[in-house]
Amino acid sequence: MAVTVKTGTEVRSPLDVAKIRADFPILSRAVNGKPVVYLDNAATSQKPRQVIGAMRAVFEEYNANIHRGVYEFSEQTTAAFEGARAKVARFIGAHDDREVIFVRNATEGVNLVAYTWGRENIRSGDRIISTVLEHHSDFVPWQQLAKDVGAQIVMIDVDDDGRLRREQLSAEIKKGAKLLAITHTSNGLGTVNPVKEIVAEARAAGATVLVDAAQAVPHTPVDVTDLDCDFLVFSGHKMLAPPGSGGVWGRIGLLERMRPFLFGGDMISRVTVEKTEWNELPWKFEAGTSSYVDAIGLGAAVDYLEAVGVANIHDHELSLVAYLLPRLSEIPGVEVYGPKTLDDRVGVVSFNIEGIHPHDVATIFDREGVCVRAGHHCNQLLMTRLGVAATTRASFYLYNTTDECDALLGAIDRAKKVFKV
Repeated sequence: MAVTVKTGTEVRSPLDVAKIRADFPILSRAVNGKPVVYLDNAATSQKPRQVIGAMRAVFEEYNANIHRGVYEFSEQTTAAFEGARAKVARFIGAHDDREVIFVRNATEGVNLVAYTWGRENIRSGDRIISTVLEHHSDFVPWQQLAKDVGAQIVMIDVDDDGRLRREQLSAEIKKGAKLLAITHTSNGLGTVNPVKEIVAEARAAGATVLVDAAQAVPHTPVDVTDLDCDFLVFSGHKMLAPPGSGGVWGRIGLLERMRPFLFGGDMISRVTVEKTEWNELPWKFEAGTSSYVDAIGLGAAVDYLEAVGVANIHDHELSLVAYLLPRLSEIPGVEVYGPKTLDDRVGVVSFNIEGIHPHDVATIFDREGVCVRAGHHCNQLLMTRLGVAATTRASFYLYNTTDECDALLGAIDRAKKVFKV
């Protein structure tokens, strides 16, 4: 049963946020003479000392290329790199480390699947099901593939609360589809889809399912074995790790049959003039020198998140949503988009202020030290569905506080006074 968030609702956070904030050097900075209030975590997260230190240690203590050297530095770097893969596999519930392929981000992960599995399996007349909640990264690759091979894109709508129209999705799944590409959690609204139920329905109908978990893995427990999907992608930079890190998880049987995405060094086992034989999983998909320092940073981020507890992070974010939503709803001229309850959502709150463009809102907020995102959030399909060109988006993480929510509310008041609305 959904519980509408009302003024006075108190959801207690399980985290010691003051202790956590001490691990993030950047949070002690000032912006325009005011303490920084970083509320753009759906775009990228800040990095704790533990991640920064793990990456610095590589450069200062044992840096060498991986998989190629028999000397101590190379062996130590390789061990740390593959150790990070094992950590990621455990973190997302994978049974086999070979199912985890390191990529630069979720975008590269989707493209890897589209250019390998997609181009070998999707043909003219096939149906690809997508939704208006998808980030461009999980729509445009499939749109372009469909154009290239003559496949059909089928779009699923949302209701006025930003939740998928399940009856429409079920009806389209029953008509048949070669692929369902679906986000676990919306970056524009914070909506969490019932992915496990949807995956089961789609796979029972014969569809392959890719889950975009870029906004899920950092904020809520994700277990690929439990979800039972075919592919899952995520980015490291949204989960305390550096840019240039991320992963694709795939069923090992599918990965073994897929051709590599990129060709070059480290992804081969034998090369002759006549033919090339691919390396074993997962390395056949990791051509060239990998971003091994970034991957090691990702492993350190996993250590940090596991120590805090992702379920605790999720509950903490909901405590902030419970605090902010009712206060936003009391401000004249503010329209909030997406779920108005604590059910099926994470700490993303999108809104607009009547009479002020989101870019102007974000500019005024910056003067108050408040960092938010303004724009279409790489999701113009959703903006079209909402009937707006852009929104202002505040997105929480483990280090945010109710005091920062108050700073956001104060910045809204300041923007309204500046624009006299």
